[in-house]
Amino acid sequence: MQERRVLSPDAPVPDGVVDAGTAPATSRIERLTAGDAVVLVTLETDAPEPDPALLAAASVYAWLGVKLFRVPESQAEAVSEVLDMVASIEGTRPPAVSRRGLA
Repeated sequence: MQERRVLSPDAPVPDGVVDAGTAPATSRIERLTAGDAVVLVTLETDAPEPDPALLAAASVYAWLGVKLFRVPESQAEAVSEVLDMVASIEGTRPPAVSRRGLA
């Protein structure tokens, strides 16, 4: 299984990757990922700080199986954190910190 990655906005589409375009419909993503294709999604924003809407979209696309994300530089670190979170929830990556809740 390939890890999810964040690409810079000007990065070319790697060989063998399906470019789903900018903010595609989730139904399209479901069809593309059903065939085990490595899918790239481009997310755009003009926000200089992490954009909650972009981060939410990235989490949904990651949950649906998208492996590559092309985002603005201002969003790259936050999107990487979102991808780590999704992987932790899926159980494919251990949490960065685990705490045992005791009352």
